[in-house]
Amino acid sequence: MPVLINILCKSLKFEIKNKDEIENLRSQNKNYVLAFWHGTMLIPWYMHRNQNVGALVSKSKDGDLLTAVLKKWNYNVVRGSSHSGGKEALNILLDFAKAGHPVLITPDGPTGPARKMKAGAVVTAKKSDLPLFLVGVGIEKKHILNSWDSFQIPKLFSKVCVIYSGPVYIDNSLTYDETNNIISELEIKLEKLQSEAEKVC
Repeated sequence: MPVLINILCKSLKFEIKNKDEIENLRSQNKNYVLAFWHGTMLIPWYMHRNQNVGALVSKSKDGDLLTAVLKKWNYNVVRGSSHSGGKEALNILLDFAKAGHPVLITPDGPTGPARKMKAGAVVTAKKSDLPLFLVGVGIEKKHILNSWDSFQIPKLFSKVCVIYSGPVYIDNSLTYDETNNIISELEIKLEKLQSEAEKVC
């Protein structure tokens, strides 16, 4: 399966917007937190392969498959979720972040609700003092699975449009309620990015 996914992703035609700031950080060996919806995750995972990244993956059977793919792409995989091992997994991700590894998170995973942001990405950025980037993904030709997240699989040679947000810095002195307000605001922002990417494609 990882080999087939690799072949599929290599066939895609990418159009990427607003990548300069994140590439500038990468060129300076500075790290960040990246968040994207669970249903679109194949594309960001592929784009950030082989970059010494930490990734949070659920302990489910689907998570087993994703882990196999991500390990082929040289990710540092942490298993856990808000339902199972979440606090421990988040602490490990924070250790990754503080040690200089970028961290990628699907904030609505592993079981939804779809496109509803949970706290993981924001809390990781807040506690590590790292910029948070959001990513919208549009796929021109795709299969949409009948799953809770309407998981998207691009067709061979499809055009893919990826839009990064600018960096979002989250003050680590924010209260619980203030942090929840930020989470709600970023959920709206990510959904707008996702809609924009889909329209461009």
